[in-house]
Amino acid sequence: MSANDDKYFYDPATYKDWVKSYQDNDDPLGWFELLYRGAEGDHNNVFWADLEPNPYLVNWLKQNKSDSFSNKAIVIGCGVGDDAEALSSFGYEVTAFDISPEAIALCKNRYPDTKVEYLVADLFDYPNEWKGKFDLVYECNTIQVLPGKYRLYARDAMISLIAYRGLILVSCRSRKTGELEDAIPFPLDRKEIDGFRQNGKLQEISFEAYDDNQDPPVPHFFACYQKPS
Repeated sequence: MSANDDKYFYDPATYKDWVKSYQDNDDPLGWFELLYRGAEGDHNNVFWADLEPNPYLVNWLKQNKSDSFSNKAIVIGCGVGDDAEALSSFGYEVTAFDISPEAIALCKNRYPDTKVEYLVADLFDYPNEWKGKFDLVYECNTIQVLPGKYRLYARDAMISLIAYRGLILVSCRSRKTGELEDAIPFPLDRKEIDGFRQNGKLQEISFEAYDDNQDPPVPHFFACYQKPS
């Protein structure tokens, strides 16, 4: 199917087969730009976009005001910008990036007066000046769309963005170990998300497991970790 075929981009079953074909060719990021290009300039056409910020992020922001620490934040795989704009509205100086130029174009068109710096960048090859720069790193649903070794690479890259005593928020679909082994997206189990704490040597500040309001409900994790000084 072609990039102009709406069914190709917005039928969930076809999307999963398509993503797997990229993963099987060791090109785990190659499909993002084609998906966003298929939206034809309209953020409403991105089928996975909620078009509102993550409510667990908003709740965390309400409970953790940015004036208690420096306020440089980065959003990984920002999509169409909802979470980046939420962080900005709570006083953060936000950098938001996506590997897809089309996704960044959607953000800039959607929020023409934004304070967020939207950039095209690759998590696996980000600008050197970003290393250890950010007081808050926000990861939402990036790891779960990656296969195998790239999940570990992504986790380590995310951790490397955190400033000393900075935080990372991780929001993702969850699963019980041994379940959904062939799912796309492939949810994280508790052992995998604990890798931020155990392998990344971060301190767990908070951890929530919850079911969202979809029908049927989809289980999720929302966790906060801190890099020690």
